[in-house]
Amino acid sequence: MPSAAAGPVAVAVALAGKASSPAAFAAPSMEISPDLYPTEDDLPYEEEILREPFKLKGWWRYLVARAAAPFPKRAVIYERALKALPGSYKLWHAYLRERLDHARPHPVSHQAYTALNNTFERALATMHKMPRVWVLYLTSLLDQRLLTRGRRSFDRALRALPVTQHDRIWPLYLRLASLPACPAETSLRVFRRYLQYDPSHAEDFIEFLVSAKRWQEAADRLASVLNDDGFRSVKGKTRHQLWLELCEILTKHADEVAGLKVDAILRGGIRKFTDEVGKLWTSLADYYVRRTLYEKARDVFEEGVASVMTVKEFSVVFEAYTQFEQSMLAAKLEAAEEDDDAGSDEDDEGGRKNGVEKQSMKYLAGCWLNDEDDTDLRLARFERLLDRRPELLSSVLLRQNPHNVEEWHRRVKLFEKDPAKQGATYVEAVRTVDPMKAVGKPHTLWVAFAKMYEKHNRLDSAEDIFKKATQVNYKAVDHLATIWCEWAEMELRHNYFDKAIELMRLATAEPSVEVKRRAAAEGDEPVQLKLHKSLKLWSFYVDLEESLGTLESTRSVYERILDLRIATPQIILNYAYLLEEHKYFEDAFKVYERGVKIFKYPHVKDIWVTYLTKFVRRYQRSKLERARELFTEAVQKAPPEEKKALYLQYAKLEEDYGLAKRAMNVYDEAVRAIPNNEKMGMYEIYIARAAELFGVPRTRQIYEQAIESGLPDRDVMTMCMKFAELERNLGEIDRSRAIYVHASNYADPNSHPEFWKKWNDFEIQHGNEDTFREMLRIKRTVAASRSQTHFILPEYLMQRDQRLNLDEAVDTLTRAGVPQDEMAALERQLAPSTAPSAAAAPSTSTTPANRMMNFVSAGVEARAESSTQQAANNEDIELPDDESDEEEDVQIAERSVPAAVFGELGKRAAENREESSGAQENEQQLGALERIKRRRQ
Repeated sequence: MPSAAAGPVAVAVALAGKASSPAAFAAPSMEISPDLYPTEDDLPYEEEILREPFKLKGWWRYLVARAAAPFPKRAVIYERALKALPGSYKLWHAYLRERLDHARPHPVSHQAYTALNNTFERALATMHKMPRVWVLYLTSLLDQRLLTRGRRSFDRALRALPVTQHDRIWPLYLRLASLPACPAETSLRVFRRYLQYDPSHAEDFIEFLVSAKRWQEAADRLASVLNDDGFRSVKGKTRHQLWLELCEILTKHADEVAGLKVDAILRGGIRKFTDEVGKLWTSLADYYVRRTLYEKARDVFEEGVASVMTVKEFSVVFEAYTQFEQSMLAAKLEAAEEDDDAGSDEDDEGGRKNGVEKQSMKYLAGCWLNDEDDTDLRLARFERLLDRRPELLSSVLLRQNPHNVEEWHRRVKLFEKDPAKQGATYVEAVRTVDPMKAVGKPHTLWVAFAKMYEKHNRLDSAEDIFKKATQVNYKAVDHLATIWCEWAEMELRHNYFDKAIELMRLATAEPSVEVKRRAAAEGDEPVQLKLHKSLKLWSFYVDLEESLGTLESTRSVYERILDLRIATPQIILNYAYLLEEHKYFEDAFKVYERGVKIFKYPHVKDIWVTYLTKFVRRYQRSKLERARELFTEAVQKAPPEEKKALYLQYAKLEEDYGLAKRAMNVYDEAVRAIPNNEKMGMYEIYIARAAELFGVPRTRQIYEQAIESGLPDRDVMTMCMKFAELERNLGEIDRSRAIYVHASNYADPNSHPEFWKKWNDFEIQHGNEDTFREMLRIKRTVAASRSQTHFILPEYLMQRDQRLNLDEAVDTLTRAGVPQDEMAALERQLAPSTAPSAAAAPSTSTTPANRMMNFVSAGVEARAESSTQQAANNEDIELPDDESDEEEDVQIAERSVPAAVFGELGKRAAENREESSGAQENEQQLGALERIKRRRQ
């Protein structure tokens, strides 16, 4: 036993014994420094691990306590712990991480990496089933670029770990295979092994092959992927993108790829992926170009522009085609220039020898096509290609929709200088276009086809075309009718009139019952069975008969149209005009009768107007009762908005050939039957005719009827103004004024100032002060009733407004030429109201201010006072003045309101009262002066 005085190091060594000596825990090739021995601070941990050396807890506490110690000392502790616990994953993982961190600052050739690799190898002796240890080791080998050792270590890892954990190893292994220094064969073998593990990552292998420029295997792998219907891209690529990648490899590296049917592959992609057809066609042509098969490439381009379905794809292929032809031409021209330069350097004799040799070679070839100088041919091809572009583009549009009629017409115009091609195009068009699916009017193709033959004076061929066209089952009857009409017009242009009429007769013939029954049994009724009811065809036929036929044949055609019930109002009118031209008036009227029975409003309007006009002009008053019956029937069947013209025509009949009283009855009936928006105009006509026929007084009743008939307010006001003007002209001033009073209910002063101006002028000419003031009162009443805001003014302001209005009235009367004596009378009437003192006026009188405030008519009040004075009762009982003596003792104290209560308003009111009193005094003085002047005169 050591003594108590011994040092801590000696005590620790003694406690550890032989097992704890430095030589015992030293790592291989590690020189032990005295600094690595335990110190006094390590004594508790050394005692603990001495007592329990096979427990991880003590060693881990020792390592945590010495976390700040240098790495060599911690390495000694790790080595001692791992010697006691070689199967501890925690200790090995922590030790390897610290060794890895310790080695990283050094270059890969440093001794620290050798010690690290040895430590990993010792760890894997027991940790070979731990994937993290393998990942740390393999990552370190990748950083050190130890390819051979790394490859072997990767193989060992894959053999040691189960398959379920290989996904941790393979990404690192693929990194190793992708290193530039890794041999290509090694990389290929690694990727092939990886695909055996996970075939879904074939895209990674393909990308590696592309980067390694192994085009053959990349193409094979891409082809196998595309042939596998169960393949799903882990990178989100579509099959179309993979197809494009394969096409790019096959076309750009055609010489390096063999064993694949490139043509079949690309054509399969063209059939399958229709959205990138243009790019695939150009890729296929590029493949043959790189194989120097130029004629085959040209065939591919031709096939491409003849099969693409969209304008976009056509543009891609055509642009590539033109670039190909242009490059071929440029290459040929450049080669020719080089040959010329080389030939100029040789002597004449050598040139002759070369010429003889070339001629002999061509002769031996036996064909002139082997001539190398085909520059003109290439230039002609290039120009021809550019000229064919509109035709090729038209073919693309027609492939999109072969039933597009307008596109066929545009295609025909491309061959204006080539009638043979035009004919071939028309033949192809009429064979291709299905009338039931056509976009446009398919019959125009047949018509244009026939006109082309007519233009070249081949009428027999044009007739054959029209004959075939009439047998086509069109979608609409109008299309077939147009064919027949165009055929007949062609015959007319060449003066075959009888043939044109015969064609129309044949076209309008009704099919037999047997044909109809057969079509009904088949369930498909062609348009040929409906042709005999085509109005277009019958209209053309009847025009031909009118121009070329007889009256009887024309009438038979018209009658046939009416029997088929396909007539229009214009047909009725034309038929009637025809009969009238030939003096068949009654027959014409019968046609009109049939027309008004067939049609209804609004189509029958023109028939009625024409019928009535012609009937009245023809018979005048000889058949007046029949005309009245016709007019009555016409107005009864007409809607309200169409009755005005008929009523005016009816009234004109009565005025010209009937009775004026009946004409007034017609006008009266008209104003009741027509709509409100037309009543004003009709009333004006009614009043004018009544005044002309019966005199002006007869119009009063019409005016009253118009005012009460429910016209719009504006029309009522206008009618009242006219009525008032009429009464004024007749001298009925009171009636005119009453009309103005009634019309004021419809006239807002703000909206209709013209009414109030007219009334104002009327009062100036025919009124007096009372009527003028009554007009102003009514105007204010109407304005107040129609305004949304009402203001209650103080009494003195209303008095001031009244005085201003009276002054305005006096000035207006003066300007109007009212005599001075009348003005003086007005002043005398105003004298009581303008007295300066209110106490001087009688208590029973009412001031003008009060009248204006209460809107009481001054004229009415004056008449009431005069009537009271005239009808005074002399038998009234006179009561004594002191009748109410009991009330004399009652005294009511009055106190003035302080001026401070009113404030500024009080001051303004006082000023206004002073101004008003001064104005009253001035008016009184002026009135007195005027009276003095009149007396002197």
